[in-house]
Amino acid sequence: MKNVEIYTKSYCPYCSRAKELLRIKEIPYTEYDVTVDPALEEEMRRRSGRETVPEIFVEGQLIGGCSELFDLDEEGELDRLLGLKPSGG
Repeated sequence: MKNVEIYTKSYCPYCSRAKELLRIKEIPYTEYDVTVDPALEEEMRRRSGRETVPEIFVEGQLIGGCSELFDLDEEGELDRLLGLKPSGG
């Protein structure tokens, strides 16, 4: 299984939505809640070059936020990126 990391804020609906998709797909992930941690939020900005949450990384590579995650899923690319077997449907 690929290493998935997600930077979030507790009140962010997009973060909740992204984490729910990962849960549905049974993808384990490491969550970094930056809600009250300025140093962690700065780390997120440094790694992603972006200001918003969520920021999602697979194997250390930024894939983007919630919209990009769902776009990859709709295109069938998320399963490939995560090394999942196609569901055959």
